[in-house]
Amino acid sequence: MTLTYLRGYTLFIWEVVVNVQANINTAMVDSFRGKLELAKTDLHPRWMLMYIPVFIFGIWDSYRTCVDMNNVYLLVEREDAPFNSYTVGAAEINYLDKRSPVMSAIWSLFMPGLGQLHIHRILLAFFSLVWGIVFLYQSRLLEAVQLLFLGDVKMSTQVLNPEWLLFMPSVWGFVVYDAYINTVENNKLFEYEQRAFLKKNYQSRNFRIRKGKVVNP
Repeated sequence: MTLTYLRGYTLFIWEVVVNVQANINTAMVDSFRGKLELAKTDLHPRWMLMYIPVFIFGIWDSYRTCVDMNNVYLLVEREDAPFNSYTVGAAEINYLDKRSPVMSAIWSLFMPGLGQLHIHRILLAFFSLVWGIVFLYQSRLLEAVQLLFLGDVKMSTQVLNPEWLLFMPSVWGFVVYDAYINTVENNKLFEYEQRAFLKKNYQSRNFRIRKGKVVNP
């Protein structure tokens, strides 16, 4: 799992660095505004051509990893393999518990990483918080929101840095989705662990279910 995190972090940082150096977001904004010739001049071909293969690899790798993890899940489910519900480490004390997926999504909407903190995904929470702060600062989004509240709409639009602002929808969308989905999956694991615990410690060994009927001699 640690290697999966590191691979994802590496691809993320690579995408940000190459995107900024190639001026891809700036070119996208100019193309949206109909300034196609200006968009062409914005791009740096040396950086842009490095962006394409890594972007394609990221799509392929995420699909391959998802298929592998689904296969592992099926094997674990069929083997009824145990898993830790409580761990104590140098970084944190983590335990399996039921939490609200809606609350995870809401906290992520306030600030990237808070939803991950809610479900104790510390590494991803730290990574999301750091990059969320970087994107907010570089895009000057909070400054634009303040000016908008003061009624200065023109100045609010002018202070925005579109090159960094375009990172925000994907990052915010990811952390909200990730926090919600992982909370749902953690809740499923909690219920599975509870069933396994009760079955192991309290259910009679003679308990059987046959053709929809409970048989308990």
